[in-house]
Amino acid sequence: MINRVLIRTKVVQLLYSYMLVENRFNLESQPANPTREKRFAYGLYLDILCLMARVAKNVKRISGDLPLYETRFMKSIVSDEKIKSLMQRYDSVGYPFELAQDAITQQVKDSALYKNFLKSDDPGSLADEKIWQEIYNMIIMPNPVLSREIARRENYTLSGVERMRGMMEETFSNFFTASDNLPDALNTLRKSMESAAELYFRLLYLPVQLVRMRENDIEEARNRFIASDEVRNPNLRFVENKFVEAIMHDEEIDRNIERIGRNMTADDEPMLRALLRAIMASDIYKEYMEFPATDFAADCEFWKEIYRQVIFINPVFLEALEDKSVFWNDDLDSIGTFVLKTVRRIAEGKSYTSIMTMYKDDEDARFGAELFEYVLKNKEDYRAYINDALDTKLWESDRLAYMDIVVMMTALAEILNFPKIPLTVSINEYVEIAKAYSTRKSGQFIHGLLASILKSLHEKGVLQKSLD
Repeated sequence: MINRVLIRTKVVQLLYSYMLVENRFNLESQPANPTREKRFAYGLYLDILCLMARVAKNVKRISGDLPLYETRFMKSIVSDEKIKSLMQRYDSVGYPFELAQDAITQQVKDSALYKNFLKSDDPGSLADEKIWQEIYNMIIMPNPVLSREIARRENYTLSGVERMRGMMEETFSNFFTASDNLPDALNTLRKSMESAAELYFRLLYLPVQLVRMRENDIEEARNRFIASDEVRNPNLRFVENKFVEAIMHDEEIDRNIERIGRNMTADDEPMLRALLRAIMASDIYKEYMEFPATDFAADCEFWKEIYRQVIFINPVFLEALEDKSVFWNDDLDSIGTFVLKTVRRIAEGKSYTSIMTMYKDDEDARFGAELFEYVLKNKEDYRAYINDALDTKLWESDRLAYMDIVVMMTALAEILNFPKIPLTVSINEYVEIAKAYSTRKSGQFIHGLLASILKSLHEKGVLQKSLD
């Protein structure tokens, strides 16, 4: 039930928040006005990082893979230009901590830290990423061979070593607080998709909850000491609705509701009670209850209209959605459409295809994460394309709405990296996203600017898709 329209919207929303507060992880900089001690501390700092990278390359599994080298922390270290340059130099002239490196490598392999790391059920988690801070504190710095080699360095002082330790602690702190954590962002995107799927099943299960509440009310009224004939013999059409019966007996819905929990919130009753009152006060309910007779199709049609005209616009229900998930109010339009489509399919008797899968296929399942990564990987290029296409007599690049920039970057990432998606589809989708989430004139502005960018990229051979 998660289609590319919803995926694109979620990617744009997440990119906007991610890029707006982006705080990239960087190593400590060369100290200004360096004294001998500062030079000693900074050189030792870089050499310790090189030591960690060299140890990571030497700690292998039997299969040959390098689990410590593949951590996000180590990838960040070895991608730094200063570390790259030093590693290349030491490959040629010899590494000053060679003896310590061998001893530390063996210590790491034998350590409980490393063995527990390999057993982790959540690779890439914050706990996993702290493995290097623990190796540094518990294995590297206490190593006696390394301590002797550090003491032999030119300009060695204990205060210089302490200054280096401060740099290392700052590096770990900066790493854990940086907001450029792609795995975390992709995990947020995945959770957002899963949340949309949860909303789909909760909306389908909602009639079951409402009917059961009404059944309880009827039963309580019957058991009162004084009851009228109408109470003793109520109209049961609502509680005997065949669509609700079909939902109750659908194994796929039941399995998912069991997995996510039968209650949407800790206390669903106030929300359900408000919805039930709104339903029973509606003309749809009154007309339905007065029909001479109904069939399965009519029962389905009743709930389709109740969804559209009562549930999806009920303020108490919308507030409950917002309290439960930051994603759900934005998801309601798309997921609500899929719920109505499911009701129609059930009415048509397509029981084997009624309940929608989370994604249409594997391509859709990968689409969001791939699109997100393409934007981040190429954002400087995409921003340059946007700036080059701007008419600076009318617009200055730093005055553009940031949401417009994110929408155009995402559109360019899709157009340039997903050859199977027609050009017009991509343009139209992102124009609609701009209309919904940016300024009043953003749709028209983005349409015109994208056309200019794509014309230029096509002339340069960057864009292979036809502009026709």
